[in-house]
Amino acid sequence: MPKTKTNLGDAELVLLSLLMESPMHGYQIEQTIEERGMREWTPIGFSSIYYMLEKMKGSGWLTSTLAPASGKGPARQVYQITSAGRKIWKDAALSVLKNPQRAYGDFILGLANLAFLQADEVIIAVNHYHKHLLERLARVKSKLGSYGATLPWEVAQLFNYSVAQISAELAWVENFLHQLSEKKSISK
Repeated sequence: MPKTKTNLGDAELVLLSLLMESPMHGYQIEQTIEERGMREWTPIGFSSIYYMLEKMKGSGWLTSTLAPASGKGPARQVYQITSAGRKIWKDAALSVLKNPQRAYGDFILGLANLAFLQADEVIIAVNHYHKHLLERLARVKSKLGSYGATLPWEVAQLFNYSVAQISAELAWVENFLHQLSEKKSISK
C-alpha cells in the first residue's frame, strides 16, 4: 500500500480521517466507507480495519473504550484519535496534498505494447475498458446523487474529483478508440 511522506499508509490515513469526524467502532467505520463509496478511490479492506485500528492504538495515535452493547449487538471498542494521532493525521494529509503520488497502472503497460498487438484485439480490449469506465462513472454519480444536499462539502469534493478523473479518462479512451479505428482502416 502506498505510503505518505510521514510513512503513514493510505488506509491508515483514511481511518484517521474518519476518526477526526467522530469516535467510531470498526463496524461504523466500515459502514461509513461503504456509504460514501470510498472504495472507488482508496484500497481499504474490511478485514484490515480492526488490525490497523489496533496497530495505531499501539502507536499511541488512538485510544479506545468499550461501549456497552446496544440492543442485540455486542459491546464494541470505540476508537478516538489522540493528540499524537491528530498530528500524524495533519502531517500526512498536508503531505499528500502537497506531494501527490503519480498513479501508475496496468493500462499504461498495455499501451507500451501496442506495437506488438493487432488493432482488432486492442479495440476489443479497450472497448471493454471503456464499458468498465462508464459503469464506474454511473456508480459514482449514483452514489453522489443519493446524498442529495446532505453531503458535507468536503466529502462532495471527493466525489467531484472522482467524476472529473473518470470523465477525463473516458474522453481520452474515446479519442484513442477513434484513432485506432482510423489507423485500422488506413492500414488495410
